[in-house]
Amino acid sequence: MLDKINIDNILFLDIETVPQYSDFEEVPEGFKEFWDKKSTYFRNEEQTASDVYQRAGIYSEFGKIICISVGISKSKNDQRTCRLKSFFGDDETLLLKEFAEMLNKFSASNSDVQLCAHNGKEFDFPYIARRMLINGIKLPKILDIAGKKPWEVMFLDTLELWKFGDYKHYTSLNLLTHIFNIPTPKDDIDGSMVADVYWKDKDLHRIVTYCEKDVLAVVQLLLKYKGEDLINQENVESATVNKLL
Repeated sequence: MLDKINIDNILFLDIETVPQYSDFEEVPEGFKEFWDKKSTYFRNEEQTASDVYQRAGIYSEFGKIICISVGISKSKNDQRTCRLKSFFGDDETLLLKEFAEMLNKFSASNSDVQLCAHNGKEFDFPYIARRMLINGIKLPKILDIAGKKPWEVMFLDTLELWKFGDYKHYTSLNLLTHIFNIPTPKDDIDGSMVADVYWKDKDLHRIVTYCEKDVLAVVQLLLKYKGEDLINQENVESATVNKLL
């Protein structure tokens, strides 16, 4: 299976999400009731819906996407390169439209393209698709999997590959990068800090950098799965740099 995966045909990605509002008091009254009901499944008896609102970003009905980072890796002169690009901003509709346009063009130029993320099948891919529908954006063909047979769904998931059929087993990307001696993407912030960095610190650029590091880590992890060498840092390029300046 791993030998048949052609890394040159893969679009690697990662998303960063936050609650739709900076705090629970800003949530419209009717919507507060929905969050109150949803949060009863995981909050303890002492906690209120407001206490756990920071977790709203995990759920596509209550959160929004602020960054999608993507990466492609090509083999050139016996060395592998990686090019990164991010779609980010406060306007979720705009960034999703830009991402959808890129995805349609990328898929049109390569019929064998696959999407790859860590825990992507449970989180990234469905979250993107749901938020596109909520924002009135037509799903790119590769994300529109309704009615498709399992072998027609072009999703790869580095978490699923690591499970080897053990469906109860979860391993974080951070742990896997440590095991395989891959530079950690969590050297500045981690997922639990993204909402505060966005809403309180208002430092979206810091989040974009973190998201791109995650994408690179997923690329490196899949290379390790295949028994290949890691990509040297000098062969990693970000197309987002000028946009951030």
